[in-house]
Amino acid sequence: MRLDDLVTYLDEYLRISEVDDYERAFNGLQVENGGDVRHLAVAVDACQAVIDQAAERGADLLIVHHGLLWSPLEPLTGRAFRRVSSLVRHGIAVYSAHLPLDRHPTVGNNPVLARLLGIEHRGWWGESRGAPIGVWGELDIDRAALGSRIAEVLGAAPLLLAGGPDTVKRVGIVTGAGGSLIPAARAAGLDTFITGEGAHHTYFDAEELAVNVFYAGHYLTETVGVKALAEHVAERFQLPWSFIDHPTGL
Repeated sequence: MRLDDLVTYLDEYLRISEVDDYERAFNGLQVENGGDVRHLAVAVDACQAVIDQAAERGADLLIVHHGLLWSPLEPLTGRAFRRVSSLVRHGIAVYSAHLPLDRHPTVGNNPVLARLLGIEHRGWWGESRGAPIGVWGELDIDRAALGSRIAEVLGAAPLLLAGGPDTVKRVGIVTGAGGSLIPAARAAGLDTFITGEGAHHTYFDAEELAVNVFYAGHYLTETVGVKALAEHVAERFQLPWSFIDHPTGL
């Protein structure tokens, strides 16, 4: 299909122009190709290793959560030049969706992870850029069992800050670097918070605010949205797709 048609659809579906993002983020089409898309690849990060794998797989569009371009723009020298030259040489376009993907009600990182964990989405919470970004829902599960479920879904055991009750009832999710939202989780009446990572002092936030916190990895918690988006696009436009896994362990 035509790249411009797919970009138009993605811009509308993900509400690229409506969702406010960090000043440094650039959402939407970042690099174009010759105009056609026959194979779609998705990944969390537009790093050199991912670009190389996309080329090996014959992809001509790479959709990522963390894009290639962030302002202020850097000169196309060194590794920035190598990334862009690889994309141009292999005819690979790049499309990025940061907070628009986190917030999307169907394919967003937060709603998708909630569904995978069996958490019924009851509402939104946790403000970012003037709008709620996280989802919350209810469970009745032992804290250790929830940790095992997270490990099964994401493929690695999370780090638990066991500040809250042994039995989990109200759970919030903000994927990625959400550790600073522990006080907001407490204010929202949550006893458990699942996110990717947080700073050292957040241990004491969890302990003193009586909230269980699962740090399940910035990378791992943000693999689910790009996969869900790829499945949606592939079904709608009959495009083959693949996920490029390049874990950071962070």
